[in-house]
Amino acid sequence: MDKRSFLKNFGMMSAALSVGFTHLRKAVAAVENVSPADLASDEDFWLKVRGDYDIKPDYINLENGYYCFLPRETLEHLIDHMRAVNYEGSYYMRTVQYENKDKVANAVAEIVGCSADEVAITRNTTESLDLIIGGLDWQRDDEAVMAEQDYGAMVNHFRQVERRYGTVNRLVSVPNHPQSDQELVDLYASAITDKTRLLMLSHMINITGQVLPIRKITDMAHERGVEVMVDGAHAYSHIEFQMSDLDCDYYGTSLHKWLSAPLGSGMLFVKKEKIDTVWPLLAARDLGPNDMRRLNHTGTHPVHTDLAILNAIEYQNTLGLARKAARLQYLQHYWTSQLRGLPKVIINTPEELHRHGGIGNVGIEGMDPSELADRLTNEHGIYTAAIDRPGVRGVRVTPNVYTTTNELDSLVSAVKALSS
Repeated sequence: MDKRSFLKNFGMMSAALSVGFTHLRKAVAAVENVSPADLASDEDFWLKVRGDYDIKPDYINLENGYYCFLPRETLEHLIDHMRAVNYEGSYYMRTVQYENKDKVANAVAEIVGCSADEVAITRNTTESLDLIIGGLDWQRDDEAVMAEQDYGAMVNHFRQVERRYGTVNRLVSVPNHPQSDQELVDLYASAITDKTRLLMLSHMINITGQVLPIRKITDMAHERGVEVMVDGAHAYSHIEFQMSDLDCDYYGTSLHKWLSAPLGSGMLFVKKEKIDTVWPLLAARDLGPNDMRRLNHTGTHPVHTDLAILNAIEYQNTLGLARKAARLQYLQHYWTSQLRGLPKVIINTPEELHRHGGIGNVGIEGMDPSELADRLTNEHGIYTAAIDRPGVRGVRVTPNVYTTTNELDSLVSAVKALSS
């Protein structure tokens, strides 16, 4: 069998096993003329979306930020891909593995409007951004700027670089309720010196859900000759944006979060002209100038995951990212608006709609975050994530498209009871 025949047969096999997300397509067709903003509060529609998921009934899952598990049909596609690759074995790996990986990179890049030759498929955000942190040619006394609220794995890698190369890390603390974008721009600007080489920003802060004004901060940093790396773990496929809107130099995300792709899938974006300035984690073969493939050489890996990313994108495209983003933001505002201003209740997420998506954080005055999380689980059957970080003490609440307002009503009632 030649390569072309194999591709055709493999495609036919996948199509035969596919169910085509027919349930979702039918539901969307019925509301295609409804705006995303109006549809966000249509519980009947979102109950149909919920029907695509197998949901464990033991608790209300409000911790999707770690891993947004797959809709049933996407999971079946993943299993189908495992069978297909296993059936072909080394033949698949030696013939079309990389061609299919390129197709995945194209589809992932298309969501944010960047070029596929600036995208590498990785395993997660940590791997993506640590490739940059560990791959730059750091010199003694070079400086990096980041926030106390940034994800720990990246901050830890900066600390390792500091110990290894004698660099300097400068940390700022992002306010939970900024008064303006300029306040945030000035905050990061205050930490930049003539020795600063890299600025790390969270597109959406993982512990509070606050969306930062990336472009404004990036423009400021670039004017001062500083590169910008963005942690987009919770922004990609959660809020609408194009990479050109940000103009950052590096961007990493996890596809198994808000895209609901299989566990162990991520993306790294690097501006084309920056690719050759980064040392790969694992040595790749010699390639042409600024070839992104040099940064995602990982040896033999579970390629069926790559293929299922395409199915996750198909599901999202069928639902529509605009509808999804509007629903997630609506859900966050739905529950936080009922709790803001109540005695002893602390909302650690900004109220302004442009400063948040679906993630929120709530604390109770005088109660340890771990106690709050445990009591929500044990007394009210609500699963969240305890957050005890500088300036942020509470539980992170991360609903998904299958979450109902009735479930969030249970959260509101539980917080009111625990804070009384």
